[in-house]
Amino acid sequence: MSYELFIRSSSQEVDFALLKDGRLLELHKEEEDNNFTVGDVFLAKIRKTVPGLNAAFVNVGYEKDAFLHYHDLGPKIPSLLKFVKRVSTGKLKDYSLKNFPFEKEIDKNGTINNALKSNQSILVQIVKEPISTKGPRISSELSIAGRYIVLVPFSDRVSVSQKINSKEEKDRLKRLVTSIKPKGFGVIIRTVAEGKKVAELDRDLQNLMDRWTAMCKKLRGAHHPSKVLSELNRGASIIRDVFNDDFTAIHIDDEALYTQIKDYVQSIAPDKENIVKYYNSKVPLFEKHGIERQIKTSFGKTVSGSKGTYLVVEHTEAMHVIDVNSGNRSNKSKSQEETALEVNLIAATEVARQLRLRDMGGIIVVDFIDMGHAGNRKKLYNHLRDEMKDDRAKHKILPPSKFGLVQITRQRVRPEMNIKTREEAPTGEDGEIEAPIVVVDKITEELKRLFKKDYKKITLNTHPFIAAFLIKGFPSVRTKWFMEHKKWVKIQPRDAYTYLEYHFFDKNGEMIK
Repeated sequence: MSYELFIRSSSQEVDFALLKDGRLLELHKEEEDNNFTVGDVFLAKIRKTVPGLNAAFVNVGYEKDAFLHYHDLGPKIPSLLKFVKRVSTGKLKDYSLKNFPFEKEIDKNGTINNALKSNQSILVQIVKEPISTKGPRISSELSIAGRYIVLVPFSDRVSVSQKINSKEEKDRLKRLVTSIKPKGFGVIIRTVAEGKKVAELDRDLQNLMDRWTAMCKKLRGAHHPSKVLSELNRGASIIRDVFNDDFTAIHIDDEALYTQIKDYVQSIAPDKENIVKYYNSKVPLFEKHGIERQIKTSFGKTVSGSKGTYLVVEHTEAMHVIDVNSGNRSNKSKSQEETALEVNLIAATEVARQLRLRDMGGIIVVDFIDMGHAGNRKKLYNHLRDEMKDDRAKHKILPPSKFGLVQITRQRVRPEMNIKTREEAPTGEDGEIEAPIVVVDKITEELKRLFKKDYKKITLNTHPFIAAFLIKGFPSVRTKWFMEHKKWVKIQPRDAYTYLEYHFFDKNGEMIK
């Protein structure tokens, strides 16, 4: 298993593509004018409280007020409000919290009017970016994420990631962190801290304390609203969250960004510094490594899987619906149940990838092929859970119903990644068609299946535009087919065909169904 990160920069935005074993797994976009990133901390002002919602609307500088629910205040909100007031007025210059007297915690079943007042200054953190017509969702339970630990001000609790299975390792990490943790701060130990020494944890902790101190210094005299702590740029935050020994390369096509990322990797993993590579070529980075092609073929309404299976992805206002189809697998196995299980397991792998790739959130319903055996439904459920265990977004999966439906809820903290894969019809008429590269990939997949059936001679009839694309260049697409399968495909242009129409014929000139 190997991971590669490709970072493409333009004047307005930066694209990040994370590949696992050469297959596109995540795609992120960082826009230059995005001032409300998950993790940013703002000094804001309470606009008004709404008892009916048990929440407050807060001015963070966005066109629509941010939403702060009572349950997102955190039990230490009185201490936070007192700290912000004293630091802002210059009465408190010690930001360490070791001598700061904490206030009594609020009742978890209390009301917003007892905790907040209009025009009050408050520190809040973005937990959900503005999506559609809604403003950002915020929390006053602050946390500052590092490589190995997360620092939580106004707390004394030390907790360990549930993904660390060893009880001995959990106890060791808890003991180490408790010995170096400053008073007044809680710590969450992240999964990547497993096996790390106290010196590495302490260095990460000191870095987070420096960020906290720098943030506090900005509070005095700051106007409302203002950003006082910025999350790392998207590239650094991806590396921080997913970087491990399986990373083999980080390719960057912008020199300034290359230097910045190289310095960051050197600070968190000095022995991996040489995997950061500057890409300098006339051929665009995403084109050179086939990422653009993967984007075109992965974001359409229909997504092809292995062995002929495919998914149909529909988006509605309330939820996402994914339909699983067997394609031509219906006659491959001994029984219908065996076919259904095989197709569902292949589809579950692709569903897990699609959720991360498109960053789909909210409610997702997957219509798998019906299976009669409870044991097979359990196999599918366990396989889907295993495929999604590396997904950083919080999610919950329910077992398949008797109708084959699997319900998934997945945390949505930023707008969904939506890439348009259809293009205007070249005829000039109204309407759109699939991008030609999508059709070429479908032809390639179908040819693989036909070659396995041992057809001696295959002729492909297609529109002249597509035929030219397949034949021209060196090596051409057709030459690549020959190099892989050792069989030559005759390509016959047909003027009568529509732009994306194609058919295969055998040696007798009969159409292959």
